[in-house]
Amino acid sequence: MRVRHIAVAVLSVMSLVSQTAMAASALEELRRGTAEGEVKLNLRYRLEQVDQNGIDDEATASTLRGRVTFTSAEMGSWQYGVEADYVALIGPEDYNSTENGRTTYPVVADPEGFDLNQAYIKYTGDGFTTTAGRQRILIGDQRFVGGVGWRQNEQTFDALRAEIKASEAIKIDYSYVWNVNRIFGPNDGAQPSDWRSNSHFLTASLEAAEKQTFEAFTYLLDFDNDNGVPNSTATYGLSYRGEFGPAKLNATYATQSDYADSPLDYDADFLAAGAAIKAGPVTLNAGYELLGSDDGNAAFRTPLATLHKFQGWADKFLVTPADGIEDIYFGLAGSLGPVKVAATYHDLSADEGSTDYGDEINLVANYSPVKGVNLQLKYADYSADDFATDTSKLWFSVIVNL
Repeated sequence: MRVRHIAVAVLSVMSLVSQTAMAASALEELRRGTAEGEVKLNLRYRLEQVDQNGIDDEATASTLRGRVTFTSAEMGSWQYGVEADYVALIGPEDYNSTENGRTTYPVVADPEGFDLNQAYIKYTGDGFTTTAGRQRILIGDQRFVGGVGWRQNEQTFDALRAEIKASEAIKIDYSYVWNVNRIFGPNDGAQPSDWRSNSHFLTASLEAAEKQTFEAFTYLLDFDNDNGVPNSTATYGLSYRGEFGPAKLNATYATQSDYADSPLDYDADFLAAGAAIKAGPVTLNAGYELLGSDDGNAAFRTPLATLHKFQGWADKFLVTPADGIEDIYFGLAGSLGPVKVAATYHDLSADEGSTDYGDEINLVANYSPVKGVNLQLKYADYSADDFATDTSKLWFSVIVNL
């Protein structure tokens, strides 16, 4: 009996010593990963002016965003990262940030304050990566899920994400999202800063040939109804991206219906097709996008998209009108010496009925005087016919990466 007790005690001590050694080794690896990690600093100053018909005062927002990003060195298969932003007001507060209550001015959705953008841990194996925590999720061209990186406070997700490379040609990407950290944070205002969620993103892509990719996707968005607009939706679709010499083609089809506890009852389609061709120093592009309507009752919506990229930079269609949207656009891009320039025209109308919403012109110029510094001048002019009001916006930005 005494021998057995001694043996148990010895095994317990050995187990404790082994666990202590493992913990010490893991702690030392964590110290090394932290010490050898990378810190990046991004500064973005922006002056935004908005002249919106129907609002007497013109908005002028002068803001500076400071962003610090820390990414640890790889610790075997593990890595972690943290990113924080602070948006500061530089000058008078002559704009409606959606949080400051200055509703006599047009909206410029850049509230002041600190926000934690990312805080995640990542595991990478053979053809497999999983990320847990607050993170940036950008899927494809961000038409359905993106970061809204144009705004000073970016949209990120509290999520568990798994990315699988099944073969050289097949990739699978799944995310479970329990909270959306929106651009309107860090505090609630006219818009909630967070959307509580029980949502799933799933995409599967196949590179059928070189530069010929097909993708199937499912987005099941389940939000608490008190988040605001009822955006709980089920979306299923297919997309194609291809290149043929100087030409690039894309096409997407999706169908959407209400989901989970949404009070809506509708079915609507999405269709997009576009082409771009490089002709010497100039790139020409044109396309068509439809966010369909269900008899004017409700329309296809993409609440987690980087919406500023679509239907014009004046942001008049951040919520899809009940009659849907048809967007016919064309543009060109090129360079004037060291300055990169682009122009796009949108013709916007309803899917249901014959309403002509309006048209919009977008212009942008980018110049990088030295490495790590970019200057941008950007302009949007929306001319209303039967939707919203005439709106012009002008931006000047200075971006510095250290």
